[in-house]
Amino acid sequence: MARNRMLVYFFTLLHLVIDNVLYLCLKWYWGPSKRRCPTLQRKRLLVTYSAVELARMIRTREVSCYDVISAFIDRLNEVNPLVNAVLDGPFIDALEEARRIDERLQQGTIGEAELATKPFLGVPFTTKDSTAVKDRLHTLGIVARRTVRANNDAECVRLMKEAGAIIIATTSIPEINRWQETRNNIIGQTNNPYDNRRTVGGSSGGEGALLAACGTPIGLGTDIGGSIRMPAFYCGVYGHKPTTGIINTRGCSLRTGREPSTMVVAGPMTRYATDLLPLMQVLVGPEKCTSLRFDEPVDVRKLRYFYITESGDIKCSAVQPSLQKAMDRVVQHFGQIAPAGVRKVTLSGTDRTTNMWRYWMTQEPANFGTLLGNGKPLSPLVELAKKLTGRSEYTMASIYSLMDTLLPQEKEDVIKELTRRCDQELTELLGDDGVLFYHSTTHAAPYHYGAFVNVYNFSYWCLFNVLHVPATQVPLGLDGDGLPLGIQVVASRNRDRHCLAVAEEIERVFNGRIPPFIVD
Repeated sequence: MARNRMLVYFFTLLHLVIDNVLYLCLKWYWGPSKRRCPTLQRKRLLVTYSAVELARMIRTREVSCYDVISAFIDRLNEVNPLVNAVLDGPFIDALEEARRIDERLQQGTIGEAELATKPFLGVPFTTKDSTAVKDRLHTLGIVARRTVRANNDAECVRLMKEAGAIIIATTSIPEINRWQETRNNIIGQTNNPYDNRRTVGGSSGGEGALLAACGTPIGLGTDIGGSIRMPAFYCGVYGHKPTTGIINTRGCSLRTGREPSTMVVAGPMTRYATDLLPLMQVLVGPEKCTSLRFDEPVDVRKLRYFYITESGDIKCSAVQPSLQKAMDRVVQHFGQIAPAGVRKVTLSGTDRTTNMWRYWMTQEPANFGTLLGNGKPLSPLVELAKKLTGRSEYTMASIYSLMDTLLPQEKEDVIKELTRRCDQELTELLGDDGVLFYHSTTHAAPYHYGAFVNVYNFSYWCLFNVLHVPATQVPLGLDGDGLPLGIQVVASRNRDRHCLAVAEEIERVFNGRIPPFIVD
């Protein structure tokens, strides 16, 4: 036991040294000056409204659909030179679609029955490039697909369009979605709107950046290891990773939606917690809305609450004090309103989260190397040699991920038992009325390239992909460097409504989303 404690202390000290040296080196490399999102003119405040509010204003003709779409396209064009998040778009034909909606509303040919089926009529949205949009670029971030266009809409895109929403752009991703930063060799690096020297995370990084900068009111992401929640955290917005399987993933990263076993989910990203539930109702469909009890109100005062302060994984950095303080504020609030208070707990296996995730990634139906090669399997050593001699068409992040296949594989029986134990403990702990507060990661948005060193800090997100449970990323203000803080809200399977209700309560009490721009 004493030896284990000494080992933990050693790695904690080692991480502290590495983190500080890395921070100083990257700060020097990127320079002392940072650029933030362009100022928003007061007359353009329309782009700051929630998706639900925009839908209401369009329905009641307080504002024209054309003006809404035009405002977001203008803002998107204004902020994209800084964030570099748009892979295809803006789609100017969205303006014509908006004009047709305005004409029908003016003529009164859209009845109440149709409006009931189109809760987001006329509201713009974006989605990451790896999620198919008919006739739009569908590159998956790789050069070999830079001109490929999708033949059909992904199921989640189809559902959004059926709900009346209008697609205005698709956004950038890392190659095949497999990295903690959003960078590819088609359009380059996506930058954080709070500080262009910082990462937006991955893989739904373009969505996170545009949402924060008010270039879109709704984003659609996918998540296999934090790919919705990581950009949501780094960019100070909301993101929900649903219970695995409740949203059809057909058309997301070339998936059929019928895969028997996967950690991948599709889900919404927004600037307001109150937009999440209405979007989830669209994305899961009416039948699942009933089974998931989305129409039933949740009394957050009657839920039971728990929290975990650290994963215990020695491969991770220590959680920054600013994030611990953010969690303390949340714990204190719910301790005051919940009869049973908020109890600190631990879970078996959190100290080996990355081992579990790494094993379960090998069980995914799609092979990363084959997808990266656009159908042709790639050799890690060959691609590394090409990269070192300047002949590779892939980013270093993809080569990094390819090289992982050469490392010793996880022991199947050990990982399966560890996963079973962790899953059982969480299920028994939360039951049907429990909520867990868990850190998002260890640091606010790092400088670009920091993930090459601190590669395991994403484990705070990927744990819940392994366990297939819902988790909502919630912003909680800014740290001393002006970067977003946040927390994850976790529930047991199919209890997404509890995550969303608690996220709304945190939004109501803390109003933690602070935009990366000044309103003039």
